[in-house]
Amino acid sequence: MILKRCVVSILLILSFQFNAGAQVTLRQKIGQMIIVAFTGDSLGKRTASLDTLKSDLAEGLIGGVTYYTWSNNLKNPAQISLLSSQLQQNAKIPLLIATDQEGGSVARLGASNGFQSSKTAYQLGTIINKEDSTRAQASMMAGWLRQNGINTDYAPDADVNVNPMSPAIGALGRSFSSKPDSVAAHVGWFIDEMHKKNIMTTVKHFPGHGSATTDSHLGFTDISTSWTTQELIPFQSVISNRTADIVMMGHLFNRSLDSIYPASLSYNVVTNILRKQLGFDGIIITDAMNMGAITQNYGFEQSIVLAIKAGVNLLLYPMNFDSLNRSLARTIVGLIEKNVQSGIIPQSCIDDSYTRIMNLKMKYLGVTAVHLANTMSLPKDITLKNYPNPFNAETILQYELPQSGRIQLRIYDLLGREVSVLKDEDARQGTYTVRWNPSSLSSGVYIAVLTTRTSIVKQKLVLMK
Repeated sequence: MILKRCVVSILLILSFQFNAGAQVTLRQKIGQMIIVAFTGDSLGKRTASLDTLKSDLAEGLIGGVTYYTWSNNLKNPAQISLLSSQLQQNAKIPLLIATDQEGGSVARLGASNGFQSSKTAYQLGTIINKEDSTRAQASMMAGWLRQNGINTDYAPDADVNVNPMSPAIGALGRSFSSKPDSVAAHVGWFIDEMHKKNIMTTVKHFPGHGSATTDSHLGFTDISTSWTTQELIPFQSVISNRTADIVMMGHLFNRSLDSIYPASLSYNVVTNILRKQLGFDGIIITDAMNMGAITQNYGFEQSIVLAIKAGVNLLLYPMNFDSLNRSLARTIVGLIEKNVQSGIIPQSCIDDSYTRIMNLKMKYLGVTAVHLANTMSLPKDITLKNYPNPFNAETILQYELPQSGRIQLRIYDLLGREVSVLKDEDARQGTYTVRWNPSSLSSGVYIAVLTTRTSIVKQKLVLMK
């Protein structure tokens, strides 16, 4: 019964191998199933939210993070790129770094933060309806994501525009077309261009949100009388072509598919229909688990247990604190671990999800990127360099640490006066970057000094304003 309810792909398990000596705990396996969001534009700052995130990352208790504009994660390209680098450097297991970049009204990268405005899916798929236009925009956006360390896009939207006034889809221009085959074509072109730049994609919102008359962000959303099997066509297309990396479940109730639970919590929809009937063997993710359709109808722990037992692999949360202001990741890991140990959640569900997630990370992030920190390639010598040099506004200092310990990175002028303290902290082995913007200092030569327990290295910095 356990194997029947949580099908473990033997081929996936055999295809993923850690290096000799690598170990992973049950808690870390569970952690890989959790995606959180946080408030802040840099890990260099000290806030409770960021300190919690750093700790969770260091212990491998988070599988990915989501960037949002309202969380102050996406200010400009330079800031985003640095933040992505900091997150990966602090993570015990490399992260899925994601955002919503559909285009139009659902585009976290746009004119307001240093990129360009983009067309809606409706404009591309219905008004223009040309392959080269859809490909061109997807390619452009994929380039933005790649250049800024974002490796996962919560797009494209495969919903069919059944109800043009649907508040979460049609009214926002998020559907390519009212014709399922046309949606399938544009979704395929979008995915293809993202893959060319090594960006993972997320096809959403299964089994189809386009006919809804209400918004699942706000509460219970019933598509029982408006949904038809035609809305599965775009999903069937990308699954048949084996181009779908991740499928996002909608919090959508359809009594003809499940008389009790919405799709995201339904074993019949997740496993019987998406896995078995359509043959999808990739990653299945929930829509945000704090949406009204879930929180108004299910308890916090109840929704987690139902989603995992339904066959979901990734749980998406747009925050990193729980209701008691504690680490959300640790709370979720603890709840899942308790339910595994009590037999409520079969451990085969966790093993299956972990294997699928790691295979996806291996495919897109590289073989070495899925090994735990103690099996990753580490620097042999301490180094310090910067670029550009000379510089006229800011420069990026990069340093490599061959061993963990206390470090200090300070800037001095030629008279030996300290002008800036960039780092004074405990750090793990690895490669780090930090930006220095000496806006109040005059042109001249400065010296960066990196001090560890056993070494001191220096780098000359030339500021030319």
